[in-house]
Amino acid sequence: MRGIRRTWEAVRRDASAAVRAARRALAGPGRERDLAVQAVKAALAAWVAWAVAGWWLRAPVAFVAPWVAVVLVESTVYRSIAHGLQQLGAIAAGTVAATAVGLVLHSTVAAMAVVLPLVMLLGQWRRLGSQGIYAATGALFVLTNGSVTVATSAARLTEALFGAVVGIAVNALVRPPLYLRDTRAVLRDATEEAHDILRAVADGLAAGRWDAEEADAWHQRALRLHRLVEQARSAVEWGRESLRANPRRRTGAEPRPGKGYDDALLVLDYAAVHTAEVTRTVLEAAAEDRPAPRPDPGLARRYAEFLCRTARALRLYSHSRFGDQCEDELREAVAELRGALEELRRDLVRSTTDDPDEVATYGALLTQAHRLADQLAVSGG
Repeated sequence: MRGIRRTWEAVRRDASAAVRAARRALAGPGRERDLAVQAVKAALAAWVAWAVAGWWLRAPVAFVAPWVAVVLVESTVYRSIAHGLQQLGAIAAGTVAATAVGLVLHSTVAAMAVVLPLVMLLGQWRRLGSQGIYAATGALFVLTNGSVTVATSAARLTEALFGAVVGIAVNALVRPPLYLRDTRAVLRDATEEAHDILRAVADGLAAGRWDAEEADAWHQRALRLHRLVEQARSAVEWGRESLRANPRRRTGAEPRPGKGYDDALLVLDYAAVHTAEVTRTVLEAAAEDRPAPRPDPGLARRYAEFLCRTARALRLYSHSRFGDQCEDELREAVAELRGALEELRRDLVRSTTDDPDEVATYGALLTQAHRLADQLAVSGG
């Protein structure tokens, strides 16, 4: 029953997320609208390629043009160009090899037995990247589409080239994708999630709640925070790539990702590690079969206060880097965080026993806390 309930809850969350995404796409600019625009552009590229090659020119293998065009409306203009060149190279290699072997053997079955192993090996060539599979696709189109002729193969290559030109042109000229706004949004979201987790744990410790189920929920959120950080890192890389060969970079409408983005990722790395360590410790302490005693209530409240200060400093850091200008507040919050950390360290020295497990646990927490505070001080200074 628990598995069915979790599955149903996951389905409900996914459906709710899809509805929210559709609403955000309709409401205003954002990642969801960008994805919708890219989908429309891909359809437009395929329509233009078919209208010219199939309807107007009535090319013999016109389907190749829209097929290539639609897959080359990539997430960035640079990727469209790079993948377009790789794909054309792969298709040309597969087409030429299949045509040559097909003309010699005059048997589709025999030709496939000879050509496919060769083009599959060619597809692993690193210079073709992820487009290497199109070498085998191009060969199959030649061998399975009636008689093999040089004229048909040449037409197929011409249509592939035309489709690539259309796909790249549509992606570059019709609202070329630029993901810097998404980069800031993902970084803000990851920082806000770290803030919310730390505040939730702090509230629980301050109230003396040691519920194992609640602690497990905190820890699961902390583990997912690592994935948010990786998404943020990927977003930064995509944002930088989206500027390459992009006409919109000349407008200066969006600030380019610089050192501030790298500093934010480093802070988020430390925040994710610190949050995971804190929630794991609380989860272990809340376990019903835990043999060791739980932390002293007074010490737990002081640690909760430190977590609150950490959460506030993270939020101010996010605002200072990707929102409002609050540098002075951030420096003040980091200074208060350092003071609270030193006070907490003295309290832990006075409060801990000679139990090596307890000393090791607090020592690990303090080490992570020091690192996070140091990084906030460096990045926010």
